[in-house]
Amino acid sequence: MKIISSIGDKKTELPLKLKISFEAVFEYLEKIERDENHYLYTTACNLLEEYKEHPILREGFEDFTYLEKYNKEIDKLLDFFFSPPLQGSEITSASIPVDFTAFKLSKKFQEILAEAGDDYELKLRNYFESNVYITSCLFILDVYHDVKIDFRRPYYVDIPNVKTGITRNYRATYNTDFLKVKSLKNAPKISEADARTLLDNFDDISLWKEKFPVDSYELKGFGIMELFDVTTDHLLSDLRENLMGRDEQAFHEIEQNISNLFGSTSLKFEFSTFHTENNKVVYKFFYDQNSFLVEGRSDFNFHGDSDSQTGKYEDEILTKVFEKREMLAISNVKKYGKSTKFKGFYKTLKKKGIQSVILVPIALTHELFGVMELSSQNKYELNSVNADKLKDVIPVFKMGALRYLEEYVNQLESIIQEHYTSLHPSVKWKFYSVAEEYLSKREVNNAVNENLQNIIFEDVFPLYGQCDIRGSSLARNIAVQKDLIRQLDLASEIIQKAKLVFKLPIYNDLLFRIDDYKNKIKHGLNSGDEASLSQFLMEDIDQTFRHLRSLDRNLRSEVDGYMKDIDKKLNVVYDKRKKYEESVNKLNEELSKFIDHKQIEAQEMFPHYFERFKTDGVDYNMYIGQSIVSNKNYDKIYLHNLRLWQLQMMCELEMIAHNLKNELEHSLDVASLILVHSKPLTIKFRMDEKRFDVDGAQNVRYEVIKKRIDKAMLKNSSERLTQPGKIAIVYGQPKEAEEYMKYIRHLQAKKYILSEIENLDIEDLKGISGLKTLRITINYSKFPKNELFSDKKN
Repeated sequence: MKIISSIGDKKTELPLKLKISFEAVFEYLEKIERDENHYLYTTACNLLEEYKEHPILREGFEDFTYLEKYNKEIDKLLDFFFSPPLQGSEITSASIPVDFTAFKLSKKFQEILAEAGDDYELKLRNYFESNVYITSCLFILDVYHDVKIDFRRPYYVDIPNVKTGITRNYRATYNTDFLKVKSLKNAPKISEADARTLLDNFDDISLWKEKFPVDSYELKGFGIMELFDVTTDHLLSDLRENLMGRDEQAFHEIEQNISNLFGSTSLKFEFSTFHTENNKVVYKFFYDQNSFLVEGRSDFNFHGDSDSQTGKYEDEILTKVFEKREMLAISNVKKYGKSTKFKGFYKTLKKKGIQSVILVPIALTHELFGVMELSSQNKYELNSVNADKLKDVIPVFKMGALRYLEEYVNQLESIIQEHYTSLHPSVKWKFYSVAEEYLSKREVNNAVNENLQNIIFEDVFPLYGQCDIRGSSLARNIAVQKDLIRQLDLASEIIQKAKLVFKLPIYNDLLFRIDDYKNKIKHGLNSGDEASLSQFLMEDIDQTFRHLRSLDRNLRSEVDGYMKDIDKKLNVVYDKRKKYEESVNKLNEELSKFIDHKQIEAQEMFPHYFERFKTDGVDYNMYIGQSIVSNKNYDKIYLHNLRLWQLQMMCELEMIAHNLKNELEHSLDVASLILVHSKPLTIKFRMDEKRFDVDGAQNVRYEVIKKRIDKAMLKNSSERLTQPGKIAIVYGQPKEAEEYMKYIRHLQAKKYILSEIENLDIEDLKGISGLKTLRITINYSKFPKNELFSDKKN
């Protein structure tokens, strides 16, 4: 009988005196002896007679050296509990309770320990000797005092194999059916209140020793320890933990986890990701990614010539892994090479020295999938049979990969937000592409100062429009005038009353200055008038009023009334201006809301870049072209479609503004304009301004026209180009007018616009000449009620 010592050589204080006894075995034999028909009757009788010479085995002993002295007798006696048919499969041993010294081991257990090497010590991984005293007390409470406590926890044993280099994990269970507990003379009585107090003070060792003194109980008998192989469960747990980690060792640990799962030390694990682009499977590189499948990076795909470096592999690989997304196992690469005439994939495997391989495609998102790549330099080590083990790994790996991708996307978002800004969805793919390249170079080259590439879209067609509030500056000035005059009148009334009461010359000076300001602003606000008047009111008038308020009760009431009319934040009368600004904000909000709603519809027709701005009205830029999109083919029909869509939307914006006039505190008119530009241009993201702008000297003319056109006049006239109730379509080439005339006739048929069409010349702007306009008039009677647009806005 082999004896495996655990912690038996250590002098550990316990509330229990350990006494090894096989009384339970003798009681079992005596039970058989009373049944003459039992198939073990004769054996039991003979053993009972034979063991009368060894009464100590029944009475028990505290000296553990007796295990060696009675080695053969104990081994023979315990054969009843170790069934020969199960000796080769069960990992079982008899053991000393608490101490965990094993002294009767199954054949399987002995083989495992023999393979662990001479230096191996059997230890429970999560068995803490510091808690053994309290754990023993809990056992006494449960077994002897019948206080039901769920204190048992699983213990684990890690046993290596020196030949394979693989460590296997086992869960240990302990059978206490053959143990008896009894109290000794020095054992205090334990009341129900004592038990409750103990359960609330688990870490108070002094309290436990008070209630359970050292050697106050006897534990007699032996235990049965059984180990169950839980290596796969541990591997999955470790794999999950490593997938969640991002340290440098994580990938190596994942490779080690999977090697252990296959019982090998020579497996290599790699991972690659792919996505579908224009119905083609294309490699998508993420940093920290290794792959024997892919030699190149961004230029790699599986749809080229089969002999090219970046071309496709054989149909079996392409179809099974990259189209059907099915697992592929090749146990003999050389045999596989013969069947494929030693082309494509075989060349890659041979170059890497790979003799067997497993490829496992894993769906990650709608368009993105990964491929787990397991390889070995040994034939048949990887095959379709042991590939089945990966079915337990795949869900865990997918969870980790998705988390990794989420973190990766967050990093890209962080780079984009830091270096660019919030982006329109139509161009976000380009920023991601540049950010990915930046991130991969920074990781691979460890280049902290790696520069981001410029974001440029070439050969795009611009569309510009604006719906401007006409006369907004004048309307605001009138509102400011009225508020300031009202405030000066209120102040004058109080100063007049103060003058009658206190008769101070300073009040005459204040009244003079008030009248002077009133006379100035009645004739119009000049630059600086509003600021200087506000300073006068805050510094001179307010200070005087604070003083008057403290001098006279009646004046205090007058000043309080004045202060109620003053805006607390701005310290001025803010009535007419507030109503004006509320009107502007409401109009802007309604127009912007409608444009944003219509943009969803337009993007579905064909993706394009769009940006909108709110000032006194709204204006917007649109750019459309092949370079804007990554997965669709552009045709000029989409430009013509967007131009018609824009013109119809501008008519609708005019109708919304017209129907809002009666709802606003200030009646506001809008004047609309569309700028036509038929030559493609290049736009570039300006890092300093965090926005797109045209790029190149040849495209500057377009930007200059945008900035100056709305203030332009008609040629040889004092009339502004833009007029309320009309849309000015500015163009420079006759073919542009011909195109827009088609759209105008279409909208006339829908009764969006009236029959009158003006074709006019525009005055020369600074550095720009030859512009013309088609000016159309909105048919407001087409939609007399604002409600007609409510479903579109909402």
